[in-house]
Amino acid sequence: MNSDKKISVLFICMGNICRSPTAEGVFRHHVNEAGLAHKFEIDSAGTHAYHVGEPPDRRATAAAERRGISLADIFARRVCDEDFERFDFIIAMDEDNQQRLLDQAPEEHQSKVSLFLSFVDGDEREVPDPYYGGAAGFERVLDLVEAASRGLLDTMQRR
Repeated sequence: MNSDKKISVLFICMGNICRSPTAEGVFRHHVNEAGLAHKFEIDSAGTHAYHVGEPPDRRATAAAERRGISLADIFARRVCDEDFERFDFIIAMDEDNQQRLLDQAPEEHQSKVSLFLSFVDGDEREVPDPYYGGAAGFERVLDLVEAASRGLLDTMQRR
């Protein structure tokens, strides 16, 4: 991470109101705590346009706030073709969205697409969608996202 060029990271889920804005907020929090905010560009988007312009789900926001993490100033948007050129890392929350990204990405940018939980040791491969569940689902998402964020930041700091 000695380069002057910022490392750009884009987190992706389906609607960009639960998992990916949580990942954006949590990763930004870890980057800020490490004193590395000046080295990163962090954003999130969805593969679908269901919630474009909306803030994160209130349950995701409340769960994050209980852990001292802000999701303020995040608004849903849909991933666009320019994102594949712009971002260094395009990180999907689950395999379905990863496949959608791979289907959309030009061949030369497909290597940028990965699963978020690939940055954590463990058996789980996907961050589950908490939208139709209760508060415990949002807490579980935060647990997974916090672990993956630490793993991602560690991976980037070793580069």
